[in-house]
Amino acid sequence: MNRFPYISQSITTKISVKRHPLILRHHISQYRFSKSRPTMTMPIPTPNERIRRFKEALSIVYGPFDNFLSSPDPEAFASSWTPPSSPGAGGHLGRYLWTDAFGVINFITLSKELSCPPYLTLAKRLVTTVHDTLGKTRDQTSRLPGATDAEPLKGGLRIGKLHSEAEDPRDGDGQYHHYLTLWMFALNRLALATGEKQWSLLAVQLAKAVHNRFIVRNKSNHHAERMVWKMSTDLSRVLVPTEGHLDAATGFVVYRLLQRTAEYMHGPPGDLVPEIADYRLLMGREGKMRVSNDCLDLGMGLWICHFFRDEDWARTLGSQSLEVGKILLDGKRGIASREANRRLAFREFGACLGLRCYGCGADGELKESVKGVLEFWQQYLEDSTDEDLKPISLVMYAAAGIPGAFEDGYLGRG
Repeated sequence: MNRFPYISQSITTKISVKRHPLILRHHISQYRFSKSRPTMTMPIPTPNERIRRFKEALSIVYGPFDNFLSSPDPEAFASSWTPPSSPGAGGHLGRYLWTDAFGVINFITLSKELSCPPYLTLAKRLVTTVHDTLGKTRDQTSRLPGATDAEPLKGGLRIGKLHSEAEDPRDGDGQYHHYLTLWMFALNRLALATGEKQWSLLAVQLAKAVHNRFIVRNKSNHHAERMVWKMSTDLSRVLVPTEGHLDAATGFVVYRLLQRTAEYMHGPPGDLVPEIADYRLLMGREGKMRVSNDCLDLGMGLWICHFFRDEDWARTLGSQSLEVGKILLDGKRGIASREANRRLAFREFGACLGLRCYGCGADGELKESVKGVLEFWQQYLEDSTDEDLKPISLVMYAAAGIPGAFEDGYLGRG
């Protein structure tokens, strides 16, 4: 429920920023609420303002992580940081794989944007915490089957759902392919940002461990025929047999990125060649590279396209997705024309992230639509979002505002 009733008068600076942390103090008086849609008079944010919003969003999820800035030894302080379980990422024991993947990548972005290495230490601490929580059984008594302390990702990583798979096989805990590939990407970016090959090795370890669990093969020639959406926590059973819209394409892109990094960081080349070939085959099936009219799918599709934008599949999917994006984010007839309570913030942020990574070209109207979505949610996000969805919405809001490490080339080679 919105803490502020709909009012027609201007909001004054007497409203506490703590109650509405995504609104900058000196801009609060420029917002107006109405029964329809808000009237915005906000200027284009400066780089410092964008960073401030970015950090404020992350701090709601991860607490006052910036405390190391006032420490006489920032690196040591950051090394002792423990990611909070409350509020945390909103999942089981405070960890949720998708949200924390965004958290890791966002900390990497902060490190580069501010030239501040301790943020990389926070990213490492978050990675270790996720591996020690979601890489273990729900009762935390052991690593997932196949994993060891020396090879912690050989059993995959749990989603982090609040309910167990026994309670709810479809919507409870388990393992999602698209969450796992996003975590691989986060580890890969951490390797590039730090120059430490251990994170690349872990990404490849996870990639090889889970790949065949999500692939259904032809019984006669063993070629990949299709994928499954969700596996059990121990990767022994299929929980949801349907296929994710872009799972194969995302695997094709992320595994190639892992391969590229591995070849120059630690080798040997060819580690992921069979897996990449499977994804390439699966992508070639008729209708599997269609454009989605779901904001999140659209955005993640554009995001994967931008890494290999000169390839035919990416050029086609990317250009078609831009056209659909114009319709979806249109402020007069698309999703962006609806009231806040009829929209899902994190899905729209996925679209904004993808559009900013892929680029809107010379389409000024589409650029304005992206900016409009972020400005709309800046004032409604905290109060119009379900508590369960708030962490995922906040980390994706930050990334949509400053894509940073999500962008190809941002961290240089790899």
